[in-house]
Amino acid sequence: MPTIKIIAGPTASGKSSYALEVARQCDGVIINADSMQIYKDLPILTAQPPLEEQEDIPHRLYSVLDGAHRFDAVQWSNMAKAEIETCFKNDQTPILVGGTGFYLKALMEGLSPIPDIPLEIRHFTEKLQEMTGNPGFHALLKAKDPTLSEKLDPMNTQRLIHAWEVLEATGKPLSYWQSLPKDAPPQEWAFEVTLLLPAREKLYQNIENRFDEMLDKNVMEEVITLHTRIENGEVAEDATIIVAHGYRALRDYHLGLKSLEEVRSIGIIDTRRYAKRQYTWFKNQIKEEGNVKKLTFVDI
Repeated sequence: MPTIKIIAGPTASGKSSYALEVARQCDGVIINADSMQIYKDLPILTAQPPLEEQEDIPHRLYSVLDGAHRFDAVQWSNMAKAEIETCFKNDQTPILVGGTGFYLKALMEGLSPIPDIPLEIRHFTEKLQEMTGNPGFHALLKAKDPTLSEKLDPMNTQRLIHAWEVLEATGKPLSYWQSLPKDAPPQEWAFEVTLLLPAREKLYQNIENRFDEMLDKNVMEEVITLHTRIENGEVAEDATIIVAHGYRALRDYHLGLKSLEEVRSIGIIDTRRYAKRQYTWFKNQIKEEGNVKKLTFVDI
């Protein structure tokens, strides 16, 4: 049975180092499953594996997209499947590594067959949400899709926008598309999942240490370069890459709007909150069922 190893967990949990050891033991190829590490613009800020590690063990889907490119789970899943198939053809073990849980779940369980959303509809929806605010936007959505709106957090901007844009683009609510059979992975694929869930105190200390290391590695150079590209119109102001944790705060430091001490505090706190959400999500959403044949929890 073709087996795919998945190493997942919150940011700064040690996934990259753990994956290297696993890859050395099984002739593995490490495949990125992090929505920000796929971009080439912020390798330090997004904590991509160092080049020497990528040269030691094959790495795929790191720094392959320009920051101007919009990217989603469907595109990632298609790219990951292609890399997995290549591994099997070469008698290598695919090892998916990352903290973007939705991407991993999309690969393991499949996605609903939702059509592509035209950019003009997406932009209109984003502007509407910005004008009304989340509570008002949720109320508008409830009038159009009461079934789905009851399941959505009124403050989850991304999911609210997605539900609205699907309805506008297709004429059918997102709940309809989600009721259709998913585009599941091949039945013969088996997933072995290792979740790295270190103690919260250790995880938070890792986050703080890593942020300081980024500053030492001159992360500001890549932040300034991306900011310049946005100012020049090469990258949209609402591009996906902008949400990389710490980017906005570091940009404000570059612009003289915040002190380095303020930026450090914001960056660490935001990342800790994100890690906490990831921690909870992985514990509750990944189960040993279906194509997931083995689930292991590791505290490192």
